[in-house]
Amino acid sequence: MYKRILVPTDGSEITAKAVETAVELAKLCGAELFAVGIKEPFPYSAISEMQPVPPQEFYDAQERIAAGRVKAVVEQATQAGVSAHGHTIEALHPWEAIIDHAKNQGCDLIVMASHGRRGVSALLLGSETQKVLTHGTLPVLVVR
Repeated sequence: MYKRILVPTDGSEITAKAVETAVELAKLCGAELFAVGIKEPFPYSAISEMQPVPPQEFYDAQERIAAGRVKAVVEQATQAGVSAHGHTIEALHPWEAIIDHAKNQGCDLIVMASHGRRGVSALLLGSETQKVLTHGTLPVLVVR
């Protein structure tokens, strides 16, 4: 059925459900699991002296957080007997990075949570899952 499954993770509780589903599905199908964590780019401003955090410190923190989340998914999959790979990617638009990474890894399914943002930010920014569904061509399993 599915051979290569991508699951994005942001460390949220709702994403944990998607990860659990992706691991179980990968185990049932004998598929490989690809976990991806998206890092935010440095928020440059016109006034460089006003940066609250130096760029390298920001990048290091983003990598540490994303890598930790991805590592947790890979460990969960490995404990379940599923072959897993983890990657972190810096992207301004997470949905684009998810679609591109799925294609680059030869994935045939993306498993995502129904939403990662709540409230006004969800209304203003839209759901990353919705954008993957709208702009992608791969099947997407949405977990609630």
